[in-house]
Amino acid sequence: MKFGISTFVNDDTIDTVSLARAVEERGFASLVIAEHTHIPASRESPYPQGGELPSVYYRTLDPFVTLAAAAAVTTTIELFTGIALLIQRDPIITAKEAASIDLISNGRFVFGVGAGWNIEELRDHGTDPKTRGALLDERIEAIKALWTSEPAEYHGRFVDFEPSFSRPKPVQKPHPPVYIGGDSDATVKRVIRHQAGWISNPLPVDRLARRIGQMRDGSGHDVPLAMFGTPVDTEYWRAADELGFGQVALLLPTKPLDASLRLLDSYADQVARYTG
Repeated sequence: MKFGISTFVNDDTIDTVSLARAVEERGFASLVIAEHTHIPASRESPYPQGGELPSVYYRTLDPFVTLAAAAAVTTTIELFTGIALLIQRDPIITAKEAASIDLISNGRFVFGVGAGWNIEELRDHGTDPKTRGALLDERIEAIKALWTSEPAEYHGRFVDFEPSFSRPKPVQKPHPPVYIGGDSDATVKRVIRHQAGWISNPLPVDRLARRIGQMRDGSGHDVPLAMFGTPVDTEYWRAADELGFGQVALLLPTKPLDASLRLLDSYADQVARYTG
């Protein structure tokens, strides 16, 4: 099992270039970046973990711009959206942005996507919460078509475009890995439908095991597994390892440069002791 770093990159914290270099220099496998385009002032959706929405959600940089900057100053780490809110994104533009990062990084982009939970946020993008799952399905399919076909076309209920040329194509063939986030029966079906991986937040171990079992039974094979926001807890790491996670991304609190570097040093030491 590989260890990466997941975080919210804000406009008043460690800068992207320093963060990416520090993650790679310390031997981590990936940098996983969260996305929120904005937080509506009238937000009524409950925070999934309960309580007030943490302040880091309000100041996030765009994940694709962030990962492009990280790609330019690194050579080995995977560059992972964790997760891109595809129900809020134009699929043609997103396909080009993702393929561009894959090209710049020489094939290190990983596409983590989800249907979102902040109802007010997605409504501001014109998305109907009741159909966001179907919209996500079509946008995943349309982006894969744009990545793999020349010309590409897609005809669905929510996404519809005639044969079109879209460049660059991703370096990775047939396309970058796709991981779908969520914790629901619909998520299980979506992972199976798209032959994707599953990217999870740190759920209780028994819940992780149940979802993984559903995906394995439904697909007939092991599904690639990744996690973002993973706690620094060796017992939890061991459980995730036993469940078959290929990668966990430890949650780096959103802090200034020096504090972030100290935390990364501490995390690297703990991972080294664990992997021994």
